[in-house]
Amino acid sequence: MSSPTIVLTSGEPAGIGPDLCVQLAQNPPANLRVVVMGDATVLQDRAQRLSKPLILRPYDLPHNDTPLAPGELNHIQIDTRCATECGRETPDNADYVLDMLRAATTGCVEGRFAAMVTGPINKAIINDAGTHFSGHTEFLAQLTHATSVMMLATDDLRVALVTTHLPLSAVSAAITKETLAEVIEIVHSSLQTQFGIASPHILVCGLNPHAGEGGHLGSEEITTISPVIEALRAQGMNLSGPLPADTVFTKHRLADADAVIAMYHDQGLPVLKHAGFGRSVNVTLGLPIIRTSVDHGTACDLAGTGKADAGSLYHALDMAALLSRHGQHHG
Repeated sequence: MSSPTIVLTSGEPAGIGPDLCVQLAQNPPANLRVVVMGDATVLQDRAQRLSKPLILRPYDLPHNDTPLAPGELNHIQIDTRCATECGRETPDNADYVLDMLRAATTGCVEGRFAAMVTGPINKAIINDAGTHFSGHTEFLAQLTHATSVMMLATDDLRVALVTTHLPLSAVSAAITKETLAEVIEIVHSSLQTQFGIASPHILVCGLNPHAGEGGHLGSEEITTISPVIEALRAQGMNLSGPLPADTVFTKHRLADADAVIAMYHDQGLPVLKHAGFGRSVNVTLGLPIIRTSVDHGTACDLAGTGKADAGSLYHALDMAALLSRHGQHHG
């Protein structure tokens, strides 16, 4: 079996994304062909700051089988919009970040890449530049005209979200029967097709404390969440819930579970990141392409210092390769 070709976007140019690319060049993953997208000037400057060798080999699409020596990277040039200062983000380069995402997505949709892995970006900087941007997950869904679901995964825990980057005050209204059913169906299907789990068992959280306490602490469980779960159970899905979020992550609950669906960002992700920060991977479900990402931010204070940890990047590459080898992408 030939090695899958995975495109890696280098992320926010002032953050640690370029550092991770330089580290990757020193210790490339086995049985993978990784192509890095980014501005050569940024990558070379970061390599110099880190005192690491870096030779960028222009990548000839659709493929280039030339073996790389340590310190070399397959590279596709994307031009920054302005000069980049290590550690200092600027909205002037927001379009550069988006250019990489668009180019990588197009390459995956057209089948030139088996999957994409995204480096960390700063959502606020992109919004400051005048582009409404709530995150990779939503942006890639827009580009591919799909409905996406954010899931973070470690070796032994998967947490998917019904809502993602919303203020807490907007969460309840965003959880409709239609939205919840679509999220559960996407998670169920993805566990089957991408993760090879024939009959996944999914735990579904309630929204309110104690899953609403029989309606005394909120009615969403009664009016929305339970009816959806019951309807999908009738279709043959193995679902448990709505379950109180404060006990759903206990060992006995998770023992036979394949995934947990949380209602909002900070209901599920703090637990997962506590359990596996640096080892967890962000996976976007529901897209016609495979996309994974690191589980951390731009960490500008670490950029160029040599202290950035590339562990999550290697896990993201491994996960992208695993999913691509299942052959479930549509590129």
